[in-house]
Amino acid sequence: MSALLSRRAFIGASLTLAGSVALPRFGLAQDFRPRTLVAERRVIDVLGKSGNVYGIRADNGRQGLFLPSGERFLVDLDNQIGAETMIHWHGQTPDPAQDGVSDTGYVSPLADGEKRSYDFPARAGTHWMHSHHGLQEQSLLAAPLVVYTPEDEAADLQDVTVLLHDFSFRTPEEIFSELTGGQSAGHDMHNMPGGGMSMDGGMMMGGMMSMDLNDVAYDAFLANDRTLDDPEVIRTEPNGKVRLRLINGATSSAFWINLGDVEATVLAVDGNDVEPITGNRFPMVPAQRLDLLIDMNGRTVVPVLAQVEGLADRTGIILAVNGAEVPKLARVADQVEAPVDLSLEQRLVARSPLSAKAADRVLQTMAMGNMAPYAWSFDNAPWPNRRPLTVSEGERVTIEIMNHSMMAHPLHLHGHHFQVTALNGRALNGAVRDTIFVPAMGTVRISFDADNPGRWLFHCHNLYHMAAGMMTEVIYS
Repeated sequence: MSALLSRRAFIGASLTLAGSVALPRFGLAQDFRPRTLVAERRVIDVLGKSGNVYGIRADNGRQGLFLPSGERFLVDLDNQIGAETMIHWHGQTPDPAQDGVSDTGYVSPLADGEKRSYDFPARAGTHWMHSHHGLQEQSLLAAPLVVYTPEDEAADLQDVTVLLHDFSFRTPEEIFSELTGGQSAGHDMHNMPGGGMSMDGGMMMGGMMSMDLNDVAYDAFLANDRTLDDPEVIRTEPNGKVRLRLINGATSSAFWINLGDVEATVLAVDGNDVEPITGNRFPMVPAQRLDLLIDMNGRTVVPVLAQVEGLADRTGIILAVNGAEVPKLARVADQVEAPVDLSLEQRLVARSPLSAKAADRVLQTMAMGNMAPYAWSFDNAPWPNRRPLTVSEGERVTIEIMNHSMMAHPLHLHGHHFQVTALNGRALNGAVRDTIFVPAMGTVRISFDADNPGRWLFHCHNLYHMAAGMMTEVIYS
C-alpha cells in the first residue's frame, strides 16, 4: 500500500471530529444531484450555559458545505429558522440574483419554510456562507463553504477547517441598541489599556487620539462552536502535515493567529493561492480566510490560538498526535494583544495576479464614522442613501479606499475578487482577496476586472458598522 493510501486510512479510521476530514479520491463520473442545506435553530454549550443559535446543516449532518473538485454549486437551501433570511455565498462569484442578498433588489428574502435552488460554477478555495439579513450573522447563522481542487484531493495532507466567531448571550438587537444609544458597549469591561474614553469613542493614550478596537463586549469567542474550556482536539498522524483552513466568521472581532514556536506556511488567503511565506503569527479581520500548512514532524501538540486584538480573550483548537496528552489552555492570555496591522498583507504576493494592464477607471471612496454617535458610512452617505461606485463591463477598475475614522474596517466586495495594489501609498503586487483590512486613517488600493455585470454590495464586514450605514454598491452602467 502506498504512503498516501496508508496515511488516508489512518486519518479516516482515527478522526471523528467535525473540523477534520480525510479527502477521498473522487472518480471521473460524479453525480451532480442537488445538495440540501438547512438553515436551522440549534443549541450549543458555551461556558456551561445553553446558547440558542442558528446553523447551516448539510445532508451529512455537518455544519457547512465541502464540495469536491469539479462539482457545481447545485444547492437547495431550506429555511427552517422560524423567520425570513438570506444566505450569502461569501467568496463565490455567481450572477447577482444568486449572490444571497436582497438589498440589491434582484430577489426577495427567503421566507420561513421556503426552499430556494442555486446553480452556478463553484469557485475553489476556502470560503464561507452567512446570513445577509438583519443581524442574524451574530447568532451564528454562518458555516464553512470549502471547494476542493484536484491538487487538494491528491495531496498527502490532513484537511482541517476552523470557523472563528464572537458570541454573546444578549440578542444582536440588544447589542445594536446599546451601540446606537451612545453607550460604550463595554470597552472598559475588558480592562483595555490607555486611560479614558474620548467623546467620539476613540481611546485617549497619553493625551493622543488612538484607534478604537472593539465595539462590543462579548461573552466568549468560539472556534468550531467551542471555547478553550473545552476545545476541539484534532488528532493527527505522527510526522503528518495539516492544511489548516481558518475562517474569521466573527461579527466584529479581529484576531491574531498565534502558533507559538511553530512555523507555518501561508498557502492562500480568501481562497486564493499566494506565494508561500512562513511565520507563526498572523492577523485576520472579519470575513477573511487564511490557509496554513503545518508540519507535525517532531511535534506531538500544536495549539492554534486566536486572540482578539486589544484584549486578552482568546479561543482556538489543538492539533495533537494520536495518543498525545493535551494541555489545558486558559481562555484569557497573560497579555493583551496588539491591534491587527498590515504586516502580513504587505508580504503577500498572488500566485495568479491580475494581468498587466493600466486601470481604465480609478474611483475613490472614504470610510467615515464615529463610535458616538454610532454612525458609519462611505462618503458621508449611509445606506440606503449611498453614493454608488459606477463601472463598465470589461474595465480594469481601481478603487482607492481612504479610512477617515479612528477604527479599522474589513471591507468586502461582492461578486468579484480583487488584487491589493497599494497599502498607504506604497504600490505592491499583493494578494487576490475579496475582503481587505483598511487601518484607521489608512489608505488601500484594490484593483479588479469588471467581468460580472450587475449591482454588487460593497460594505464593512463589521456587522454593526454595516447595519449603521457603511454599505454602498458597485453598479455596472
